[in-house]
Amino acid sequence: MTDSRLPILHHFEASPFSEKIRLIFGFKQIAWQSVLIPRIMPKPDLVPLTGGYRRTPVMQIGADIFCDTRIIQREIEKRFPEPTLFPGGNGGVPDMTGLWADRIFFGSAVFLVFGSLGDKVPQDFIDDRTKLRGAPFDVKAMAAALPHHRDQFRSQAALIEAQLAHGGKFLLGEFSLTDAGCYMNIWYVRSNLPELADELLAEFPRLRDWEQRVRILGHGTRTELSGQDALTIAAKATPEARAPEATRDCERWRIGNIVKVSADEPVKTPIEGEIVSLSVHHIAIRRRDPDLGEVVVHFPRLGYVVSDA
Repeated sequence: MTDSRLPILHHFEASPFSEKIRLIFGFKQIAWQSVLIPRIMPKPDLVPLTGGYRRTPVMQIGADIFCDTRIIQREIEKRFPEPTLFPGGNGGVPDMTGLWADRIFFGSAVFLVFGSLGDKVPQDFIDDRTKLRGAPFDVKAMAAALPHHRDQFRSQAALIEAQLAHGGKFLLGEFSLTDAGCYMNIWYVRSNLPELADELLAEFPRLRDWEQRVRILGHGTRTELSGQDALTIAAKATPEARAPEATRDCERWRIGNIVKVSADEPVKTPIEGEIVSLSVHHIAIRRRDPDLGEVVVHFPRLGYVVSDA
């Protein structure tokens, strides 16, 4: 059974960034629909929604498509404000620490996981990630540098242990976006390398207790949905009308401009459309798909490039 009013998460089970969003659903006790997508290209039921964006996860609500966890978590907070991901007036710190968790800490976890898996990593996955990165996904080099990766991961974990010294249950006292971002990296290593995770985290008792508290939050109420059903929902829906959220944009962009949006990374996949809403935090563009009709694709501003079409 489908419900066009519920968030739809396009994800795969082993994705750490998807786990961050699933955990947020659990914290807020949200009912949501799950569409499982391939780990590698092609992704035939995803690309028509996004216009080419291929990273995981993507959240869909009707004909509105949210790309990147930074905009997904912001949209979830907007639609489901209680309990908040920004407790105690912490409006910026959770997002700031999120950048560290998404990039630096995640980088340590990735190198640790794939360096340890080594020859077990499928060649089609290596080829896919090489195309995505624009550089070789060299698991042999990762394996050779494992001592360094282990050291880096422990150093990141030690920061969590130190933050928990205040005695609170979570990193900022109450659960916040900071916990979700940090937890996904611990979860990622433990899911792939449970014995190594036990070894590397043995000296951090506060972190291990915190990890258990976060895990029991669960994933909310999940219902499975097919990719084709999600496409049908988008085709039958109309994107939500949104008032412009910025009266001035330093980069001269205005509502109605035709632009391209792409992640700020070596291999760019620009998505073209008409700006329908923008602010310092986000940009939303309207595009037409030959089968779905009109959809609006939402991106964060941080980490994304906007250019003339």
